[in-house]
Amino acid sequence: MNELELKNLLATTASICTILQFLTGTLICQKIVQNKSTGDISSFPFVSGCLSTSLWLRYGFLIQDRSLILVNTVGATLFFAYVVTFYLYSIKKTAVVRQFLGCLFILITTLFHIHHSGSLEAAKHDLGLICCMVTILFFAAPLTSLLHVIKVRSTESLPYQLIFATFVVSLQWLVYGILLEDKFIQIPNILGCILSAFQLSLFVIYPKTSKTYPNVI
Repeated sequence: MNELELKNLLATTASICTILQFLTGTLICQKIVQNKSTGDISSFPFVSGCLSTSLWLRYGFLIQDRSLILVNTVGATLFFAYVVTFYLYSIKKTAVVRQFLGCLFILITTLFHIHHSGSLEAAKHDLGLICCMVTILFFAAPLTSLLHVIKVRSTESLPYQLIFATFVVSLQWLVYGILLEDKFIQIPNILGCILSAFQLSLFVIYPKTSKTYPNVI
């Protein structure tokens, strides 16, 4: 298998895995609709996901990468639908609107800056850097829950399947970024691999009992 075939294979598998990962939000929204309430679920992951996929979609157009365009078109659409669903069933609609407007301001400001960049290369660099920083912040978000897991010595609150999927997806995009020689794709996915691998190691250090978690592997 040559490099081009490997790149096309990774582009296909990474795109499919990422879209499937995005679709996990439908399960959360289904639960919200059934309960007719958002409960203690935070809207920030949905709102921030909408911002992240929108930024990466613009970056995909800048570097003319069809895989990034496809994945983030689907992602931005799904996350916007999740935000709308969350707003409809939330008792704290003001907080949802505030978060969404904040992310929308960041998105518009970034796109305005990119549009007025002096050159295509400058636009790629600036937008790539912003996408990278935003993604790193999102990957760092679970650190609070990790501290709780270590404190109580239990992984009951960690979603094993989602963490494993994150590791696989991050690894695929990391290799794809290496083949493209794109550091802005590489850097956040290196962090994604490291963080998800650390989370997976906690299942070995603090294993769930077979009664509550029969299929760890």
